[in-house]
Amino acid sequence: MEQIKILIRGLISCFIFSTILFLSAGRISYLQGWIFLATNILTTFMYFVAHPKDNELMEERSKVKEDAKSWDKLLLGISAFIYLVNIIVAGLDSGRFHWSPDFSWPVYAVGILLTVTGQIIFLTAMRQNKFFSSIVRIQKDRGHVVCDTGLYKIVRHPGYLGMSISLLGVPFMTGSIWSLIPTSIAIILLFVRTALEDKTLKNELEGYTEYTRKTSSKLIPWVW
Repeated sequence: MEQIKILIRGLISCFIFSTILFLSAGRISYLQGWIFLATNILTTFMYFVAHPKDNELMEERSKVKEDAKSWDKLLLGISAFIYLVNIIVAGLDSGRFHWSPDFSWPVYAVGILLTVTGQIIFLTAMRQNKFFSSIVRIQKDRGHVVCDTGLYKIVRHPGYLGMSISLLGVPFMTGSIWSLIPTSIAIILLFVRTALEDKTLKNELEGYTEYTRKTSSKLIPWVW
C-alpha cells in the first residue's frame, strides 16, 4: 500500500510541474513539454519499481522527523523554489518567447539520457543504503551506521551526484539555455548540502571519519 502511495505522489508531482511548464509556454503544442512529461513519468515509475520494499525506510523518507537538521529543511525549501523557477524559465524561454535558438533532437536526447542516468545513480544509492533519508538527521532510533559498499566506495554522497546529473538534464530536455541559470543555482545548493551533511556525519556518526579516509571524494569521483 505504501508503494502505491509513493507512485501516486510521484505522478501527481510529475503532472503538477509539467502543467506549470505548459502554462509558462502558453500552448499545448509544446514539444519540449511533452518530452519533459514523458521523461518524468518514466523516472517516476523507475522510482516506484526500484524503491526498496523496506517499511522502515519508506517511513523514514515520507516524514520529517523532529531531529532533522534545520539548515537542511531550509535548503530543501529553497531548492524546491529554485526548481519551480527553473521550470517557469524553461517554459517562457523555449515555449513562449524563444530567447534560445531551436535545439536539435540529439540535444533533447542528451537531456533525457542525463535525467535517466542521474535517476539510476540516485536509485542505486538508495537501494544500497538502508539509512537513505530524504532529510539530514542521525537516525539513532534506527541504529544508524555508515554505508561503505557499492557506489559509496566511489563517492560518499552518490545520491546527490545522481540528483545533480538529473538536474543538468532539464535545460537540454526543455531546449532552454536560460534555464541553465536556475539549474546551476540548484546544483550549487546540492554542493552546499553535501558539504554540510558531510560535516554533520563526521561530527555525529560513529565511524564516518574513518570512512572518509577510505573514500576521499564527497560528490565528484577523484575531484571533490
